[in-house]
Amino acid sequence: MKNFLTSSALAICILGTVIPAYAGNKDRSGQSGASELEINPWGQSTGIFGMNIASVGSIEALKTNIAGLADVQKTDIGLSHVIYLTNSQVTINNLAIAQKVGSSSVIGLNVMSMGFGDITVTDYNNPEGSGTYRPQFLNFQLGFAKEFSNSVRAGLAATFVSEQLTSIHANGACFDAGIQYKTGKRDNFHFGITLRNVGTNMRFTGSGFSINGESPNSNYKITEEMKTDKFALPTYLSIGMSYDFFLDEKHLKDPVNDKPKQRLSLIAAFTSNSFNNDYLGGGLEYAYMETIMLRAGYRYENGIGTVSSTTMYNGFCAGVTAQKQMGDKGPLLAIDYSFRPTVRPANGVHVISLRFMRR
Repeated sequence: MKNFLTSSALAICILGTVIPAYAGNKDRSGQSGASELEINPWGQSTGIFGMNIASVGSIEALKTNIAGLADVQKTDIGLSHVIYLTNSQVTINNLAIAQKVGSSSVIGLNVMSMGFGDITVTDYNNPEGSGTYRPQFLNFQLGFAKEFSNSVRAGLAATFVSEQLTSIHANGACFDAGIQYKTGKRDNFHFGITLRNVGTNMRFTGSGFSINGESPNSNYKITEEMKTDKFALPTYLSIGMSYDFFLDEKHLKDPVNDKPKQRLSLIAAFTSNSFNNDYLGGGLEYAYMETIMLRAGYRYENGIGTVSSTTMYNGFCAGVTAQKQMGDKGPLLAIDYSFRPTVRPANGVHVISLRFMRR
């Protein structure tokens, strides 16, 4: 009860502080940049649209709710690959590693690279193109999480953002914070809050904004540099809850020591965006012996499914996970896949990830 009251008070303080500052202002829709910070590259959590804020754990927490990083027991390593709109040449590669330090703390590192394929260079004199270039978006995230008790976890993370084109670039930094609380007979009720991407403004600079021209009297050449404006990062606040139903709990021979084989989790979450529509949704995850997991969900935002929609998604998502321990003392190997259908264009987003977890 003491932990519950402490967590509730902290959650209320966080909400009271950040909601007035970061509640969505739709007059600013589309005015933020570095939108790759909103992309979740992990196959497990994207199968539920990242709405598992309250229960996410391991390295996936680095891109969902940093507090869940405290779930790492020894060492976790993960790789993921995202096909962002099939045939668009947009791909995302992600690498993460987390290590437990001490009895209750975990540090983690995540590196995400986003590529766009070859883009044709065009200008006034060469409208058909004169070569190609490759933009590169990269971000590094360093996170720390601690388990304060069996019920309460909290974490902080810092992310460095880099966007590079041929002759222009922009850099920035932001921070994440999160908390998770769990309770119940089998720790089956979960509650979580996370505030992400609070940081510096960014500005594009470089020689690409320089224009060669002539002086007013045409006696000599001059170089003019165009001014660029700053842009903010896509800050958002997410609140989530989940409840685990153990379907075979009543049939256990030893209800105290035996573990249920079938779990059905009900998940719900709300996200308040500073520069986009707010999100509200939920889903289900079914697990058999924590070896095979199936999940599906729906996320709603204003105007979705209509001609005035500002999202490329139609709201649905689905995913699957298969995991197995390699030998008696080997690591737990997990393969995750998720699919989120899109409307414009109707190619969808595929995510596949591979995780190794030492237990």
